[in-house]
Amino acid sequence: MPASFLINQPESAQLPGTLVLAHGAGAPMDSPFMELLAQDIADNGLKVARFEFPYMAARREDGRKRPPNRMPMLLDAFRQACADCEGPVYIGGKSMGGRVASMLADELGAKALVCFGYPFHPPRKPERTRVEHLKDIVTPTLIVQGTRDPLGKPEDVEQYALAKQISMHWLGTGDHDFKPLKASGQTQQQLISQAAAACYRFIAQCGSI
Repeated sequence: MPASFLINQPESAQLPGTLVLAHGAGAPMDSPFMELLAQDIADNGLKVARFEFPYMAARREDGRKRPPNRMPMLLDAFRQACADCEGPVYIGGKSMGGRVASMLADELGAKALVCFGYPFHPPRKPERTRVEHLKDIVTPTLIVQGTRDPLGKPEDVEQYALAKQISMHWLGTGDHDFKPLKASGQTQQQLISQAAAACYRFIAQCGSI
């Protein structure tokens, strides 16, 4: 079945192709975070196509909360979404959505991968890392991460042997949802805008290689 997309179309596309963007585990594709992020990326000049994993689409229909589908179903849903988009295709996602994207990037031949708030490990369980496949990924990858993200702070990430294709962009005092400390003088919307701009610059650079 073709994916149902929310499309953010730039007024003046600066880059060809589409960023296929997946949501996180607990919030849908039209959450305030995803709305701001997708629109900011489109405002920079890149088309964004958001889709929902099956469990979240089912929740939209009947209102019942469900846990995420098992990984094979999440992977299949992402594959289908990419198959329904015209290339060139870039992929990414928020938290869990970024993790799923990262597991498919090489297989799909994505031009670039961007993860927003990658879940390097579960909260308060730094020993349970989710980085094994990131050690040899060949797709150009950008991970945009808040410095206060409990799922992966700078001191955690610097210990991982990540592939040389992976670049990190840190958002000062941002948490997992890019909410900064009030003392920083910044807002969540400003950090999301910074994340969107970093995403656009990275994809533009990948497109020029």
